[in-house]
Amino acid sequence: MKLSPRDTQNPDGPHDVGRRRSRLNPTEGERSAVGRAAATVNGTDAIERLLPEPGSGRDALLPLLHAVQAEHGYIDDAMVPGIAAALNLSRADVHGVVTFYHDFRRTAPGRRMVRICRAESCRARGAMAVERALVEQTGTPVGTTVAEVTVDRVHCFGLCASGPIIEIDGRLHARVDPAVVGSLLGGVAA
Repeated sequence: MKLSPRDTQNPDGPHDVGRRRSRLNPTEGERSAVGRAAATVNGTDAIERLLPEPGSGRDALLPLLHAVQAEHGYIDDAMVPGIAAALNLSRADVHGVVTFYHDFRRTAPGRRMVRICRAESCRARGAMAVERALVEQTGTPVGTTVAEVTVDRVHCFGLCASGPIIEIDGRLHARVDPAVVGSLLGGVAA
C-alpha cells in the first residue's frame, strides 16, 4: 500500500505514521495518567513530580533515579514499577540500572552516613587500616546500617593526592590516619 505525503504527516491519519501511540511514545494525557497511576503505587506523587518533562523516556531514567534517591534517601523496590511505568520502560530496565550503579541505594540509609574511599591510591596510603578503625569505632560492618549509622565504600572521591579519604555526613576528611578516626566520628559512633 502506497502512502501519500498527507498520510505520513497527519498523526490522526489512517496509518498514524507521524506519531505512534505506543508504550514507547505516549501522548501527554497517556503519560500523565500512567505517571499518576505509578505515583500511587507507593502512596506518593513523588515520581510524577520529579519527572523532568512530559514525554520523558530512557534519557530521563538516571536523572529521575537520582532525584528519587535525593528525596527519599534510597530507591525502594516498590518504586521500580512506578518509575518504569512513568518512563514507559520495563521494570527490568529500571531494576538493571538501579542494581548496576553502586551509588543507588536499595535500602534506607541510617541517619548518619560514613563513606570510605577504596580506590588504589587511598588503599596504598592506608585506607584498609582506616576502614578497620572505622568499623571498630562505629560497630557497623562496611556495606550495612546498624543503629542509625550506615558505613559504605566509595570507589573514588577524586582527591587521590590527599588520601585516604572518608566522608562523614557529606563532609570530606583528607589524610585520615586510623588514630584520628574516633575523633572525626564524634557523635557518629553507635
